[in-house]
Amino acid sequence: MSISVYDQSIARMSHMLQNLDNIVSKAEAYAEANDIEPSALLQARLFPTMRNFIFQVQVATDVAKGCAARLAGTDMPKWSDDEETFADVHARIKKSLDFLATFKPEQLEGSETREIELKLGSHTVKFTGQSYLLGFVLPNFYFHITTAYNLLRHSGLDLGKRDFIGEI
Repeated sequence: MSISVYDQSIARMSHMLQNLDNIVSKAEAYAEANDIEPSALLQARLFPTMRNFIFQVQVATDVAKGCAARLAGTDMPKWSDDEETFADVHARIKKSLDFLATFKPEQLEGSETREIELKLGSHTVKFTGQSYLLGFVLPNFYFHITTAYNLLRHSGLDLGKRDFIGEI
């Protein structure tokens, strides 16, 4: 049995973004129950030079939309990075989930050999669809989802592996 590019990408990222949205809901409830200013969680970082929680969500959703669009060979929407509240973060995740939901498995068939060029800083990196997904997208996506989880966990939320992995 083979696993499709769709199952490796859109299906997994959708699942993880839904888990992230659930975690954001827990953070929102935690802030309210403990009289914590929401910005303390939304702006959380482990070190002054590190990017905050909101940034982690923005990058995870950007990686997801970029992956879907590039692998399917479609246009990628441009979103402003202006989230400031829990409601904004939920809306960002929902927008990403809604975009991913527009893709069908057949749109990604054969995309493992698609040539993908990505501008990173001042240079361009060339990938095949497979090397893009496995070597760039998934590591980056999980890095930022994990970092968002860890920032909230470090801020006192009672989160566990089940929150991260979600329903299997």
